[in-house]
Amino acid sequence: MPQVPGLIADFLSGKRIAVAGVSRGKMSAANAVFCKLRNSGYEVFPVNPNASEVEGATCYPDLASVPGELEGIVIATHPNVAQQVVQQAAARNVRRIWFHRSFGQGSVSDAATQECARAGIPCIVGGCPLMYCQPVDFAHRCMYAWLRWFGKVPR
Repeated sequence: MPQVPGLIADFLSGKRIAVAGVSRGKMSAANAVFCKLRNSGYEVFPVNPNASEVEGATCYPDLASVPGELEGIVIATHPNVAQQVVQQAAARNVRRIWFHRSFGQGSVSDAATQECARAGIPCIVGGCPLMYCQPVDFAHRCMYAWLRWFGKVPR
């Protein structure tokens, strides 16, 4: 795996991260991100307004409900919700946002990335923390290579 880009290294240097878009079902990308970050030593907070518990952890309905400081947010929601999550992040003064996307649109929307720009929040558009959190599994190494080939890896 090549050197980790600065914006991604900065994001992963935070230790208190929320993951918006976790699901009560266990097969979502957001749940995989939540579990990998938690198992990698991060203090991670699942966010879903329709769940009280996810993956054995208390789930919060929104970012305002998460206790304490947040150093980063992974947005793995439907793109229609992403702008609202960015607004919540800005209200909490969170300075690191990562929009999850592997193939297709993912969680990215123009409105959400423009909201980041308005709020002065640097954001990572696309890719997945699992492509960078060591050890990287085979599937995410392949995903990284595929996305890199097509110029879709965050820089």
